[in-house]
Parts: sequence; structure tokens; C-alpha cells
Amino acid sequence: MVRCLVCDDSALMRQLISRILREHGIEVVGLARNGEEAVEAVLQRQPDVVTLDIEMPIMSGLEALTRIMELRPTPVVVLSHLTAKEAPASVEALARGAVDVMQKPRTALDSRGLSRWGVELALKVKVAAMARPKPVPASKARQQTRAGAVARAMGGHHRPLVIVGASTGGPAALCELFAVLDPALLPVPLLVVQHMPAGFTRSLAERLDSLSAFRVREAAPGDRLVPGEALLAPGGAHLVLRADGRSVDLSTAPPRHHVRPAVDVTLESAAAVYPDPIVAVILTGMGSDGAAGVRLIRQRGGRAIVQDESTCVVYGMPRAVAEAGDADLICPLGEIAPALIQTVTVLSR
Repeated sequence: MVRCLVCDDSALMRQLISRILREHGIEVVGLARNGEEAVEAVLQRQPDVVTLDIEMPIMSGLEALTRIMELRPTPVVVLSHLTAKEAPASVEALARGAVDVMQKPRTALDSRGLSRWGVELALKVKVAAMARPKPVPASKARQQTRAGAVARAMGGHHRPLVIVGASTGGPAALCELFAVLDPALLPVPLLVVQHMPAGFTRSLAERLDSLSAFRVREAAPGDRLVPGEALLAPGGAHLVLRADGRSVDLSTAPPRHHVRPAVDVTLESAAAVYPDPIVAVILTGMGSDGAAGVRLIRQRGGRAIVQDESTCVVYGMPRAVAEAGDADLICPLGEIAPALIQTVTVLSR
């Protein structure tokens, strides 16, 4: 049975979350009213998972998360009201090692809506219990002028497209990867698909943009594929390529693998219309999203790089690609950037 610590400054919310978790077979081993109590309870009761509010007195959720990851790395599911203040803080929590993020229920939810929210919360907690969180080193923004950063061409006839997919543990992995990506060495367009609820992806794009020499922004219909720029799929919409193969669109087609955006949808759409080679990069995540799309990418001459098990928070999506025999390279997270540069250089000839 999964053992969970519930941390929230609201007594009503603590009671609600505890009741929901118990109804879904999850043991609640403790309640904490602030971040300081959460850190103490993690050390004393050693839960499998922590649900953590962002805005709390005495010690904030971000401060508590940092201490937990230093003292006893434990899977954390962040709960947020998705306010203008809390959304960026929630993304920062993911970058610091939280496994997942979820919007708190609105007070206007009826019993059916609250039941659906409870099912989703219980699922996230059970998935988080399977994760292997790791302390995340603080990243520093790239102090590099972006103007003219992609002036050096690959020198070949092709302009590869890179598509990165991730789920559980993905925001922290994306932060580490984008902090070292350099358009001067990788002058190609990037598309990024991270399983994340609507409302959080803009803050994630801003976070990645602050870390990287690449320009990173949330995708909008009609955005062009530009070397040195990365477009992030918005939560709640699939990111697809238009028929011209050089611009993107957003789709509200049904979820795939129970998620929207889905990596497979983006990969399949690119495989159908993009005129040059494609490189798929599959990072940490639960499930098998990306495996079907990678197969299509490789059938048309593309390549696939997947994160290895030792550096994944959840070795699900990369495993699905590797076990299907479609991984051209399996790399620790820290080696993906140079592997990507080498692969793109070869394919650009």
C-alpha cells in the first residue's frame, strides 16, 4: 500500500485530500500544516509520496521541497491554485525535482467533478510512488547573446527537426537538457511535448527560455519552425505540423494514452509532412507515449535517442522505445545533448 504525507495550510483541504486518498486505498501517514512540519514528517514517517501545497506559512512549499530533496529525496506531487503567482512556482517545483503537479479543486465543483478530481489525484500519487526522485542541482541561466546564434549552418542539404517528448520527471530533465543546448552547435528547430495540465506550460516555457540559449515559448497556431527556437505544446492541446511542413497548429483531437498533448500525435504528424530528417528524443515518463511515433520517424530515415534507466525518474516511455528495438542511442541525461548534436550533424549532410 502506498503511504502518503498530506501537506496543506488549509484544514479543510487536508481533510478532503486525506479522505480521497483513503477511499482509493492509499494510506495517509501524516498531515502537515506548513513546509517546516512537512520536512520533519518526511524524516520521521518516511512516506512513499508527499502531496505539497505551494503557498504555506513559516516555510513555503518550494523551500520544503528543496529541503526534502536534500535530506531524503521523496516523490512529491505539487498542488496549486494555478494563480498568476502559483503557476510559475509550481513549474519551479518541478524543476527542483517534484514528480508531478495538479490544480487544486475549485470550490464550485459538484460531486461528480470532485469525484473525477479525486480519481486523478489518487492516480498521480500512485504513479509518483513508483518514481525515483533525485536531487536536482541548481541551474543557471545561459549568459549568452542569442542574436546570430544560429548563423553557423550545418553545411548540408537537410535541416533536421528535433522533437522532444517527456512525462513524469520531465520538467527537471528538460531544464537540465536545455541549459546546455546551444543553437550555434545545434542550428535546428525544436518541438517539445511535456505531459502537463493546461495553465502550467506557459510557465514551463518561460523557465526553459531563461535557462537556454534557445528561444523557448509556448506554441501558437501558425508559428513557424525556426532554427534556434523551441516550441512547447500547450497543456490541453496536441501540437501538430501543418501541411506545409514548416509551421505548427494546435489540435483538440481526443487524448492519446489518456493525455493531451501526446508525443505520438506530434511525431506522427511530423513524419507525414516534414520534408527533412527528424530526430526524436524520449525522456523520462510513465507509459509508452512516443513509441508508435518513433517507429514512423525511423521508417522514414530519422533517428531516436532515449534517456537511460539510471537517470530516469520513471523508466516507462524510454523503455517502450528501447524494447521495441527503435532506440538508436540510449544515453544518460547528461550525454543526450552531445549525442543529439552528433546525430543532427550526420543527418544534415
